Amino acid sequence: MEGVQIFGTKKCKETRKAERFFKERRIPIHFVDLKRKPPSKGELRRFVQKFGSEALLDRDAQRFRDRGLHVAHLSEDRVASLVEEDPALLKTPLVRMGKHISVGHAETQWKEWVA
Repeated sequence: MEGVQIFGTKKCKETRKAERFFKERRIPIHFVDLKRKPPSKGELRRFVQKFGSEALLDRDAQRFRDRGLHVAHLSEDRVASLVEEDPALLKTPLVRMGKHISVGHAETQWKEWVA
């Protein structure tokens, strides 16, 4: 069985749930800590193409409010550049397993992937 790549932070509850889900199924995990290493532009592009940049933006994040973005109108292009320059604005976890990808806690999807 192939491994899974999880982008997130150690403090994120949803990221920890994703790690636990795959560990319980003995699927190898490659964890990428967004506080230490942002995803590459190519990696982000893969998620944006499937879900749109708006789906990657965590509007509930403290960082989102701290930057005053909650009162701004953000175009798709602006959102894409924001999450590229500041990974703390990403909705986590971003999960990739082969050709499958998901944003946020998506246990139903993950179950389909491992079935």
